[in-house]
Amino acid sequence: MQKIYSKPLDKYEEELEKFLNKGVYVPVENQEESLMELQEAAKNYFKFKKNKSITLRVEGEDLTKVKVKAQKHGIPYQRIINMLINGYANNRIKLAI
Repeated sequence: MQKIYSKPLDKYEEELEKFLNKGVYVPVENQEESLMELQEAAKNYFKFKKNKSITLRVEGEDLTKVKVKAQKHGIPYQRIINMLINGYANNRIKLAI
């Protein structure tokens, strides 16, 4: 494969070039369709990365306890609730259901 780079490759780019030269990566058959799928995936990625506002009913006593704990740590209570949701969604927090 002919090199036509204007600047040196970083380690990641060198690794990609090595795999391209070995034939590990091959051209996509229908490039236009694949490009459209990738563009749609990228658009959806950013849509899902946006923060969403929700309405949530919780026990008053539970919310008060979370607010007190948040105040002790000097962070907004919403951040603690968000951290709990994120931890559960990403399997870092387990619940006994």
